Amino acid sequence: MALFQQEMKGIAPLKQDTYVAPVSRPEIKIRRQQKTTRQAQASFEFSDAFEGFVPPEGALRYCRQDVPGYELKQLRRGDYLPDYILDLHGMTRAQAKHELGALLHTAWQEHIDCVCIVHGVGSGVLKQALPHYLIQHPRVMAFHQAPLEYGGQGALLVLLEIESPFSKKR
Repeated sequence: MALFQQEMKGIAPLKQDTYVAPVSRPEIKIRRQQKTTRQAQASFEFSDAFEGFVPPEGALRYCRQDVPGYELKQLRRGDYLPDYILDLHGMTRAQAKHELGALLHTAWQEHIDCVCIVHGVGSGVLKQALPHYLIQHPRVMAFHQAPLEYGGQGALLVLLEIESPFSKKR
C-alpha cells in the first residue's frame, strides 16, 4: 500500500465532465429480439374448435389417462397449494388464451406443479372454454374445481407436469 501511495503522490484527480455516452442501438435490438423470442416460447395455440370430454355431472374436473386418479382426488381436497393464481375476470377469450399460455410456460420454467386459474362465474363464457383449453396443453396433467378458499365454482386448480431440474435438457 505504501508503494502505491508513493507512486500516486502528486497526481491530481480528474474532474468529471458532463459528457454522457449514447446508448448503443444493438443492445436495444437484442432486447427486443429476446422479448419476442420469450413471447413465442410462451405462446401456445389453443383451438376454440377443440372440445375435450369433461363430465357433465359433478364438479368440473379432468385427469389425463397416464395420471393416477388419486392425483385428482388430492386436487379436490386441496392437498396441492397453488404457487401462482391467475385472475381472468374481465378478459376476453383471446386475452385469456394468451395469459393462460404465458402462465403455463412460466410455471414450467419455474418448476411449479400447481396453479390456480380464477375464471369467475359471470355469464360462463370462460368457465366453459377454459377446460377445453387446458385439456389441449401437453403439460396439464389434471384439473379440478378449486376448494372454496381459492374460488370454488369460479376457479380451477391445475396440476402441471414439471421437468425435473436434474433431468437432461433435450
